[in-house]
Amino acid sequence: MSTTIKHEPDVVLIGAGIMSATLGMFLKELMPEVKIDIYERLDVAAAESSDAWNNAGTGHSAFCELNYTPELPNGTIDTSKAVKIAESFEVSKQFWAYLVEKDLITNPEDFVRSIPHMSFVWGKDNVEYLKKRFEALTKYPIFQGMEYAEDKAILKSWMPLVMEGRNDKESVAATNMPIGTDVNFGELTRDMFSWLGKQPGVNLYFEHEVRNMRRSAKSPKWKLKIKDLATGDKKRVYGKFVFIGAGGGSLHLLEKADIPEGDGFGGFPVSGQWLKCINEEVIAKHNAKVYGKASVGAPPMSVPHIDTRMINGKKELLFGPYAGFSTKFLKQGSYLDLPTSIRANNIGPMIAAGYHNMSLTKYLIQQVTQSQDDRMEALREYLPDAKKEDWVLETAGQRVQVIKKDEKEGGKLEFGTEVINSADGTLAVLLGASPGASTAVSIMLELMDRCFSEQMKTEAWKQKLKSMIPSYGKSLNSNPELLDEVRQHSHKVLGLEGHLKSN
Repeated sequence: MSTTIKHEPDVVLIGAGIMSATLGMFLKELMPEVKIDIYERLDVAAAESSDAWNNAGTGHSAFCELNYTPELPNGTIDTSKAVKIAESFEVSKQFWAYLVEKDLITNPEDFVRSIPHMSFVWGKDNVEYLKKRFEALTKYPIFQGMEYAEDKAILKSWMPLVMEGRNDKESVAATNMPIGTDVNFGELTRDMFSWLGKQPGVNLYFEHEVRNMRRSAKSPKWKLKIKDLATGDKKRVYGKFVFIGAGGGSLHLLEKADIPEGDGFGGFPVSGQWLKCINEEVIAKHNAKVYGKASVGAPPMSVPHIDTRMINGKKELLFGPYAGFSTKFLKQGSYLDLPTSIRANNIGPMIAAGYHNMSLTKYLIQQVTQSQDDRMEALREYLPDAKKEDWVLETAGQRVQVIKKDEKEGGKLEFGTEVINSADGTLAVLLGASPGASTAVSIMLELMDRCFSEQMKTEAWKQKLKSMIPSYGKSLNSNPELLDEVRQHSHKVLGLEGHLKSN
């Protein structure tokens, strides 16, 4: 017979990924006496979307991701999303530098390192687009230092493996941002939880699954029913504030919470696969993250890239991701995740979003049915001399793209992150995917603005946040000197190369 345990923390964090870790660090620094419970259904932290093999790890800063800079019908480049993401990543670096300086996390080289970020295209139209993109972005201080080249000798010096065996008559171009990064969000997340787990008032529970949640009838708290998967014991937890950062598992818990703000939200799962290089000589020839243009209909997470990574202390070379389809919302989830997420209030938006995204459906069918030869053909667009025996297929992470109501179309598919919170600020839920992890710090600041609004207005919190993030409350792109100052500092503390001048 299982035991029922009651617990009443101030804060409950559901899911031991990068988002919960970031919020937990913020709250424990801002409120040292706060009592926090963290619940994770798996036996380790960062085993789903935050894990290195499941995450692109680019340190998304919009230096190389072409999907963040679409070309508008009038031929101009929309830079708004790229600028926002670039600023957000600088905020993340400042926060990580603070954690290192205060010895809250150690060995930054284990989770972040310098690596050039490049965009690479071929064909006259794409070359023209990349040049316009370069000219548009380099007007902003945050993108100063980006280089552009069509000269094949320069391109060979930047990315020799990509240029090896390429047709000399082919029109090609690339941009290079030397201060790009490779981030192992799994290592970073585990470092943060390692510190949090040692703090008074913080309880970290693995192999614990939140089965249900609702508002308590007797108090303004949230009542959560939780099962210890190892022992079978049940817990009743009453939390003043609950954050659901459970990756693809967040949608089901949002539905169980039954808040009006969650009406109409649905999810569309997209899985991923990598080609992993197993030839050490090939791996040694490449040292960059090289992003191309996505296929028509492809989701942003499927933008192809040939990616140098450092995982578990070893240099790896990946290409992909190739999209796939599974009805699971988590890599270690259930095939019933998608069907059981359908409710009366979201079936309309989901059908409408499906109707308006037929190109995505066709793309996924094509991806799911492709052979290894098909995958190698896609790889050879980036590495013309790639040999089949040098590459093996690896399963990547599972993402759930957000579907929400839309007045015009009925339902809309969102390719980003979405923060949903109850009107009283006692519950916050994070849905969505890329560029989530890289912008986790900015997302959590936004969340605290919504859910801890009174505390965020106090001078004590403002000063503490400024000590954590020196640029807090200011636009880096509008303050070149501040940008240079904080970038220099965070790069020095984190052991990154390429301290660029912004002016």
